Amino acid sequence: MRNVDILIIGGGPAGLAAAISAYEAGCRDILILEREENLGGILKQCIHNGFGLHTFKEELTGPEYAQRYIDKVLEYGIPAQCDTMVINITPDKVVTAVSRGAGLEHFKAKSIILAMGCRERPRGSLGTPGWRCSGIYTAGTAQKFTNLKGLMPGKRVVILGSGDIGLIMARRMTFLGAKVLACVELMPYSAGLKRNIVQCLDDYGIPLLLSHTVVDIAGRERLEGVTVAEVDPKTLKPIPGTEQYFECDTLLLSVGLIPENELSTMAGVKISPATNGAEVNENLETSVEGIFSCGNVLHVHDLVDYVSEESAKAGANAYKYVQGQLSREEDTLEVENGFGVSGAVPQHISKDLNEPITIMFRPRGVFKDAQVCIDVGDVQVATKKSRILTPGEMVTLKFSPEYLRKNTNADKITVRVEAQQS
Repeated sequence: MRNVDILIIGGGPAGLAAAISAYEAGCRDILILEREENLGGILKQCIHNGFGLHTFKEELTGPEYAQRYIDKVLEYGIPAQCDTMVINITPDKVVTAVSRGAGLEHFKAKSIILAMGCRERPRGSLGTPGWRCSGIYTAGTAQKFTNLKGLMPGKRVVILGSGDIGLIMARRMTFLGAKVLACVELMPYSAGLKRNIVQCLDDYGIPLLLSHTVVDIAGRERLEGVTVAEVDPKTLKPIPGTEQYFECDTLLLSVGLIPENELSTMAGVKISPATNGAEVNENLETSVEGIFSCGNVLHVHDLVDYVSEESAKAGANAYKYVQGQLSREEDTLEVENGFGVSGAVPQHISKDLNEPITIMFRPRGVFKDAQVCIDVGDVQVATKKSRILTPGEMVTLKFSPEYLRKNTNADKITVRVEAQQS
């Protein structure tokens, strides 16, 4: 059994930022466990630019952004054990891991930071009819093939779903000489950032078919084509007579991301049905004392800059916990998702809040000329106006302690949207 003050599970952008923050706060007993061969997480395969505008005030590629943090980890001498798979966490913070080099290991941590990231939703969760032929990949898998392995998935491509990875792969496949026939989205709005729609689809004449989905897959050994149909915006069921056939050899799936919270569940952490991540308080501490969560394992972010900012807070608070300086308040207010709001984080805020925190959420639809409101109990305490809100872009709100003083008898905090839905 090896003892460690702070054990970080995951060496991607969240784990790296948490480790650096904990070190800068004064902790000298930190260990990062990473299941892949190298640090950096998903950023290693994201060779497009657009990262770091908030954090570094310059435009970087994914590997460049990750390397900034890796270099800092190396500079500080923070140990990182790669090629190591964590297989169990107990509520008393005992971690079991396995690796080729060290075999089975047990770690006893004073504090744990969960930074495992997320995975893509696979075809099996969609229920799309057709043979299980080759040529169907998640967008992230195709990105790994093209950017890390130099392999071309196919030449005629249809993309199902309009998540950011799918949009970026539409452009990437076009760069590599493929013909991207269409990006098909079930909802009446895109799930990706507006800038990615413009730069990855519009700039290359790739049609975005909203309120459409794939209803059939042709091909037994290799994909031969897909049938796409329009869906009813209310029921999301295909409309007969609207089918169109696309002859293609590749179908990329960009239909959502799932936080990797199997280990969190083993530790007894309470999971939010709205985010599929842990429920946390303003310190990013989960329902299990001393276990913190940050990054895409907590809730799926739109920008890695926000991941780094959030994870730095988790690292600093984890060290406060180790020092006994972080009190766990039992008297908290639950943060409720009101109209137009999905997955607000954190889910619990102490009534004795003493410093501002950031509440983040995704809009539940497209809203124009919107106003985001915060209610403490039945008293509206703050508003923030926005020209447009979309599910592809997260909304951030600063919540100050003074808001709580406006209604000391409140039993909940509600975040909601006031606007006409598009």
